[in-house]
Order: sequence, then structure tokens, then C-alpha cells
Amino acid sequence: MDYELRRAREKLQKEQKERKEMAKLKLQRERKAKEEASRQRQAVEEVQRARRLDAAEAQIKADEQIAENLLSGGGIMFHRILEAILYPGVGDKIKLPPSCFTGLSDQGAFDKGPVYFRLSIAGQESSSDTSANSDSHGVTHSGVLEFTAEEGFVALPPHVWSNLFPSEAPAHPLIEIQYVRLSKGSYAKLQPEDISFLDLPNHKAVLETSLRQHATLSQDEVITVRHGELTFKIRVLELKPSPSVSVLETDIEVDIVNPDAASEKSNQKVLIPLTFGAPESGVVEEGVYMYYKFSLDNDMWTTIAPGNARIEVKLEADTDSGDTDLYISKHPLMFPTHHQHHWSSHDMGSKTLILNSQDQNLGLGTYSVGIYGFKGTTKYKVLVNIQDSINCGQQAGLSTSSIDVDSVECGNCKHYIPSRSIALHEAYCRRHNVACQYAGCGVILRLEDAKNHVHCNKCGKAFQQAEMEKHMIVFHEPLHCSCGVILEKEEMVQHQSSDCPMRMITCRFCGDIVQAGSSPMDMRDRFRGLTEHESVCGSRTAPCDSCGRSVMLKEMDIHQVAVHPNN
Repeated sequence: MDYELRRAREKLQKEQKERKEMAKLKLQRERKAKEEASRQRQAVEEVQRARRLDAAEAQIKADEQIAENLLSGGGIMFHRILEAILYPGVGDKIKLPPSCFTGLSDQGAFDKGPVYFRLSIAGQESSSDTSANSDSHGVTHSGVLEFTAEEGFVALPPHVWSNLFPSEAPAHPLIEIQYVRLSKGSYAKLQPEDISFLDLPNHKAVLETSLRQHATLSQDEVITVRHGELTFKIRVLELKPSPSVSVLETDIEVDIVNPDAASEKSNQKVLIPLTFGAPESGVVEEGVYMYYKFSLDNDMWTTIAPGNARIEVKLEADTDSGDTDLYISKHPLMFPTHHQHHWSSHDMGSKTLILNSQDQNLGLGTYSVGIYGFKGTTKYKVLVNIQDSINCGQQAGLSTSSIDVDSVECGNCKHYIPSRSIALHEAYCRRHNVACQYAGCGVILRLEDAKNHVHCNKCGKAFQQAEMEKHMIVFHEPLHCSCGVILEKEEMVQHQSSDCPMRMITCRFCGDIVQAGSSPMDMRDRFRGLTEHESVCGSRTAPCDSCGRSVMLKEMDIHQVAVHPNN
């Protein structure tokens, strides 16, 4: 009996203990469930709170962006993200799709004047000041050329493309385009990356012509300026009144600073200054040009113009290792070549060119001296000097004897010899001298020199036998002009100085040195002697100083004579 009661009590105690443990575990599970539910609720509340904060911040940023866009756009809101493609244009004017025209027109953007845009790479953080992009990469400004691009695309000229993508562009570049209003520029500080840009005779006129293709300028961007076959890169260092400005219908004060020392080392052609009377030494390799320059100022020209002095350009070359050619041109032809120059010398060895006032090409200005390595590697010295023509003429006169009254012409050399010694002279002359039998030559030569005296079969000019090979190469090998014409040297020089449409001229209207182009379409312009460029450039209008009427530049002189004859 006691055993059974003990067993029953133990069983009861065990069951009670198990129920207590189960109750305890249940309480722990319920407490953990409550804690987990609380944590989840707090997490959800944190996420919702963060979302509300993010939404509020996004709304604030959106409101600020809208306000900023409205402020920069003068109350016009225009924003697009388009894929960029490249087109071969000039300047900074882009092509947009027709839908952009509709969006701008609906807001009256074209009633506010020229249209400008801020261009940046999509996804790039934008500055709070849409025009302050001097420290930003992949940001620039532009005008618009036309609204003919395909929908979803924007066509960029090389200038805009290179400033947005200074390195390699992505496969499908996306550009963020925003309408902005820009103030007119009043000041610009520019720095060419190549020192040879400063050698241009009128580099500010060249720059002005290039900027006519632009609607905007942005600080720290690079402008490409083309001058004939030369290309220059110019960096915008500073702009006023803002880091991005409009250059349409405004006068801008421009300062051009010298390039950095590091940038002076370039592959671009450079004109080395020459000082009168001071020789410059150098070495030129075969097929390479070395260029120098000198200038005639008013004081020098006052002496040279009456014929009292002349310019002497002397090239002393080492003939043991090679040979050179000497070319001289007056600016705007900056870099003379074998078929584009004003003066040249192809003598073997040392050379001298004399420039005097009787030459129509000589005058005030800057001149370039080109030394061409015709053969081998040649050491040389080049010297430019001013010679007194009067003293030269007196010295020449002293060496010339007057014809004696009692003299007879030698039948061999055609010189006048005193009659008392004519027989002895003729006997000696016929044994040692011989006249060249080439038609029109008749030069008297020593017998030992007659073998080396030859004439060119094509042009008839006389040379030493050793010079004939060089003469045939220089004067009679066909030359190819960039316009497609093939001529020999002398015809090519004439062609490129007066006929070639790609020759460089100084425009009488814009002052820039530009390609002449072909004959103008207008017969009156051809009668005036205008080139194709001058015909187009002269079509620009300017107010008459007397009456204020807008008159084409090329007809301003006719207007003055016809309307204001008294002025």
C-alpha cells in the first residue's frame, strides 16, 4: 500500500513539474514572440520613417531643382535626357529632335531671344549654379542649330563632343540637356596650348572669325581654331561676368596669355625670330623645313622704300654633308614651301636672296624664311641684313670700265678691246674661250668650263652639269596642289598665289586670314575682285556712320558715294 502511494505521489510530482516547465517554456515563447513582434514593428516603423524622410528630401530637392531650373531658364522649364551622336559640324550648336522645338515653343522660349542649353553627362551630380562649371568635367554649354535630329537623340559637333568626353566616350552616351539663360560676355582670358598661335599675323582676327561659329563660351573648355591647314587648341581660362556666357551680338574684351612652358614643346611648326645682323645656326635633315621670321617696321621701310637700302638674306650651308633650298614668303603665307612662296633660291651650296623696293611683294610686315633639307643632313647659318644700295652701286660702278672711243669689238667674246691690241686679243681669245652655241645664250666660257655648261631641255636655263639633276627635280617634277591641280614648280607658285581656291588671303571685311575659295556666284562681286569668302563675309550688314542705315559691308563704299557724296 505504501509503495503504491509513493509511486502515485512521485508520478503526481513529476506531472506537476512537467506542467510547470511547459508553462515556463510557453511563457518564454510568448515573451520572445512579443519581443520579435516589437522589433519587427520598430523596423517597419524605421523603414517607413526613412521612406517618409527620403520622400520629403526628394520632394525638397525636386522643388529646389524646379526652382533652380525656372531661375536659370528665366521661367522656362525644359529638361531632356537624350543619346548623343556626333555630326561633322563647326562651333557649338547642337541638333535636337522636333519634340524639343514643340516643348520650347509652347513655353515661349523663342520669344526670349537666342536659345542656350547646359549639357552634362547623365547621372553626373550637377552644381547648384548651372553656369559654374569651371571645375566640372563633362559639362558645357551650347546653342541650337536646328531641330532635325532623330527622336531620342541629340547631334553634337566635335567641339561639344570633345569637351563633354575629353577621353573615350561610352558606347551609348546619354546627355542631360537643360534650357538656361546666359548673360552676354564682356571679358575672356584665353591661353593657346601652342606658342605658334602667336605667330599668326592677326591672331585676334583669326580667333574672332572662329568665335562667330559659337553661341556660348564656358570656362575651362577648349576651343579649336583652324587657320588654313593649321589647327590650334585654345583654353578658356576666365570669363566675365559669369563662368559661362553668350558670345552672340556682344563685344568681348579678350586677353591672350602665353602658353605654359611645358606646352611650348609641340610638333606644331614654329617661327624662330631672326635679328638683323645676327646669324642663326641650325641643322636641317633631308625632307624637313626649318622656319624663321623677321619683320620690317616703319623705320626700316622708310629707308628701303626710296631704294636707298635692300634686304639681304644669306644662307651659308655645309656642302660636304648635304644641300638645302631657301624660301621666303610674306605673311599671311606663314610657312613657305617649294611650291608656295614669294622668293626662292635653289643654288647648290651657299645662297643669297636680295629683296628691294622694286619688288611689289616687299613692304611693311612680317616675313618667313624657310630652309629646306634637299639632300642629307646639312649644317647652316642664316643671316638677314640691310645693305646700303648706294654704296653697293658705287662699288659696282668702280669695277666697270667705260668703252674707249678707239676700241673694236672682239669677234669671239664680243667685248670692246683697244684697237692697238685687238689682233693679239682675238688670237688668244679664240684659243682659250668659246661662246655657248645654245640659242639666246652666247655666254663666253673658258674651254675647260664649257663641258660643264649645259642647258635644260625643257626651260632652256643654263646650269653647271652638277646642278642639272637638282634643277630637274625642283623645277620640272610635277607637284600636286591640295585643290587637285598638277603643275610644275613655277606654274604651281603662280597658281597658289592667285588662282588656287585654297590659297590664304586677308579678308578685307573681317581682317581674318582665310581660304579664298572659288569665284563668287554674283557677277558684281567678281567684277569687284572679291573672292568667294569675301563675297559671303561682305554680305554682313553694319550701320552706316552717317545715316545709321544697315548696309552690306561690300556695298558700304557705294552707299557712301551715292547717298553721302559730301562726306
